[in-house]
Amino acid sequence: MNRKIISIFTSCAFMLILCSFVPSYFSGEKKLEHKIEGKIVYNKKKHNIVLTWPAFGSSGNYIITRGGSRLASDFASVGSTSKLTFTDSKPNKDKYENYYKITRNDITILISLENQIFGSNMYFYDRKYEKAETARNDINSQFPSIGLGGSNGEWTTKRQAYYFKANVKGQTYDAGGSGSASSKEANAIELGFYSHIGGLGKVPSDVKLGSIFTRPHLSGGANATCTFWRSVENVEVMRDFGWTVSQSTSARRMLIESTSKYISDIGDTNFWGSGGFIADTHYTSTRPNWGGQQQWYTRNAIFPDGSASMGGSYNMVWQGCVNPPKADDANSPISTTPIIREKPFLFVDGDGEYKVFVPAWQKDRVGVSWSSTDMGKGQIQDLLTDWYVAKEGDTDVEINNALKAGKNIFFTPGHYALNAPIQVNRKDAILLGAGIASVTLEPTEKNTWGCIYADDKDGIIIAGLLMDSFNSTTYQVRIGNEGANADHSIDPILLSDITCRVGGVQSKNIQIQASMQINSNNVVGDHFWLWRADHGSQKGGEARWVRDRCKNGLIVTGDDVTLYALFVEHYQEYEVLWLGERGRTYFFQNEPPYDAPNQTSWSSQGGKVDGYAAFKVANTVKEHHTIGMGSYAVFTGNNGIVNKKNGFEVPNSPNVKLEKMCITRFAGPGNILNVINGTGGSTATGVKRVALYNNGAGIPPYDEEFNLPNAESYPAYIGMDK
Repeated sequence: MNRKIISIFTSCAFMLILCSFVPSYFSGEKKLEHKIEGKIVYNKKKHNIVLTWPAFGSSGNYIITRGGSRLASDFASVGSTSKLTFTDSKPNKDKYENYYKITRNDITILISLENQIFGSNMYFYDRKYEKAETARNDINSQFPSIGLGGSNGEWTTKRQAYYFKANVKGQTYDAGGSGSASSKEANAIELGFYSHIGGLGKVPSDVKLGSIFTRPHLSGGANATCTFWRSVENVEVMRDFGWTVSQSTSARRMLIESTSKYISDIGDTNFWGSGGFIADTHYTSTRPNWGGQQQWYTRNAIFPDGSASMGGSYNMVWQGCVNPPKADDANSPISTTPIIREKPFLFVDGDGEYKVFVPAWQKDRVGVSWSSTDMGKGQIQDLLTDWYVAKEGDTDVEINNALKAGKNIFFTPGHYALNAPIQVNRKDAILLGAGIASVTLEPTEKNTWGCIYADDKDGIIIAGLLMDSFNSTTYQVRIGNEGANADHSIDPILLSDITCRVGGVQSKNIQIQASMQINSNNVVGDHFWLWRADHGSQKGGEARWVRDRCKNGLIVTGDDVTLYALFVEHYQEYEVLWLGERGRTYFFQNEPPYDAPNQTSWSSQGGKVDGYAAFKVANTVKEHHTIGMGSYAVFTGNNGIVNKKNGFEVPNSPNVKLEKMCITRFAGPGNILNVINGTGGSTATGVKRVALYNNGAGIPPYDEEFNLPNAESYPAYIGMDK
């Protein structure tokens, strides 16, 4: 996704993985050993901790010191030994508040239960033992060192999540500051590519942060159209929330006490971004401004009194919000959210144990799901008994076996290379990534079927995962088998914060039939970015058209599917193809493929129609409803003028209704010639809008057969030995 600037990033920087056992604050020591891993065992009955480690150093005893957290201000001596084991008989009361440095000669390693459980890419902060500025300094020290801010950060395989434990005794994680989050004086936490901030309290106000900022790297910091793949949830922002982002960015379950601007105010040109997602959030004192955002989806947010516009250019959807902007051409307030289940999240319960909160389904909701004292309705699950904690290097065999054994899967941040898809084949199973882009599932040569296959079962949740494909696959995600017909209306399937990416990184040719296919009924999707990459580390133009092949972003065959915040871009045929009944979509954003080489190779309906509609409702569908849809022409990677006849195509039917559609052109000579069904006008003369199309006078699409992936393209059950 890249507006007004078409950038070719010519290098793919695979960054070194930082060892969790040696945080950046230990850089003053003479020598750091990154590959030595110790082991820690907690005995609850005796309340002691046994440490073991491999031999290192040349001579003398091992010196053991203990702190209450990874970056604790004080590490106190607890003993020394010449052996490779040590028992701490009087550890801190909370087993997770015991971090041990083992030092011999000039080498130091760090051992803790949290590192052992969650692996090397999750970083925990505890204000009880650390200074207010410690977490901010530690996070920001990683920002430049592993390339998370610049263009190379887009393609790194580094993944990280930063988790904050609840404040105690009135403390906060804010060391103080002033002004906009982008200013040096704000002392903001800067969040880079593939990074996640999570609060470990029960409610957002349990973790109080100062300012948060995401720094765009294009056009002097004014262009955020490539500021992707980062998320924040379950925290309070006390000063400024400068969420300067575009696609695949998620802000959830937040309390924002004050904000000077919602957009960037740095750079030497006017800011613009390309949309994002915020939900379940309460702004208490200041109405934010989305400014130069081209589009944005906001769900179940509370704003201070008022109804004035809060910025944005083309397509701003406000669903289930309190005090949203008034309706106009660009703004679409929708009174309620008809059915929603918030994304599960990790927290520390009153007993000191790690738990996952799984929110309950709600209907016709307005405002947030939580209060200042109440988590909201839902189920609490114990992480260590009910879940399998996956870490980078775990295989599809291990993950699928854990699912078969009845465990849910918590993916710590990492890059997971699989030989077969993750197979979700029982009701109420949950796959939860630590952050919207914290987990990358990349099939290897042996996997020709995809990343995740979910069976047609009640209550499945898949959340916070990015799917890549480095080889040809049938799908990236498939929900329900072909012909799925179960009724999940009592306990629907939830897909939350899902990204599928085709191309951008790999150099070989791949072919994927569809990034996602939803065959099950009663599925709720809460924020997707399905992206056939328009730029990347490899050569673009016609080379990309041939190398990175994918027909459809999303195919929906199931009935009663409801989608919120649907971003789908650059696929080579119909980007969304809807075949099921009673579908609903609230907000849709699209750009056609930049790289269609010529009109002959990019024509639909038997060659009768130029290009492919971005959102296609099949002629067989009797009932469908969408609100807030945008498709924007950027035809730049071709040898001649390539046009698209229609932004949207639907049957002329009394119960098929599309509201608030917008098309325009951002770059290139080609145009979208009509908004919908041959009506609404062309982008050649500027922005075009259609407020409502319902059984209209436009020309409906020609009847056509759709060549969907067939059941023979993969086995009904994928054996783990394949």
